Amino acid sequence: MSGVVRIILMGPPGCGKGTQGKMVGERYSIPQLSTGDMLRAAVKEGTEIGRKARSFMESGALVPDDVIVGIMRQRLSGSDCSKGYVLDGFPRTVAQGEALDRMLFETKQGLLAAINLDVPDDEVVRRIAGRRQCGKCGNNYHVMFKKPSKEGICDDCGSALIQRADDNEETVRARLANYKRQTEPLLSYYEGKGLLANVKGTGSIDEIFRNVCSLIDRRVASENK
Repeated sequence: MSGVVRIILMGPPGCGKGTQGKMVGERYSIPQLSTGDMLRAAVKEGTEIGRKARSFMESGALVPDDVIVGIMRQRLSGSDCSKGYVLDGFPRTVAQGEALDRMLFETKQGLLAAINLDVPDDEVVRRIAGRRQCGKCGNNYHVMFKKPSKEGICDDCGSALIQRADDNEETVRARLANYKRQTEPLLSYYEGKGLLANVKGTGSIDEIFRNVCSLIDRRVASENK
């Protein structure tokens, strides 16, 4: 289906934004823009933004708006964004949403939809606290949903699996509290603009993906009328 696909994927931490964002990006040949990936890379590289963001990320707090907005403004100007993009993890506050609106207004662009993946709190904790990652190659596993062949060892490179500092239950609960206080108001913000669409975030990955794509295709068809 032709058309520019600029969407926001929303929802609590662990709702599947990263997984669905990657699949949607591949389906529509548009980049998945994950602020989480951008920030973690900056932390690993020890950049100025990375050092500033690290303490916030490890405590479960949201990284300040000025840091996030600066990263996204630069990224959205990339040539690969001309046919659209999937925003994963941005905006996270109403102030960030307003900043995005200003960016889009300046470039005479508009959003297709803000898609909210709805997942209960207990499921979020179960998903995130069970995540494990290879310390060497970065492959992802889960103690319940994607177990390695040998406990604690990466199937591909044989290195030890680790739990990210921000994936323990205490930090997950803090992230959920921050989400409810600072990010949930965005649902009303985009609902008021007629952009919000809720999709059930539980069930199989493929089922969720089909529902997300069906929604996008309907919006594109409506815009092309």
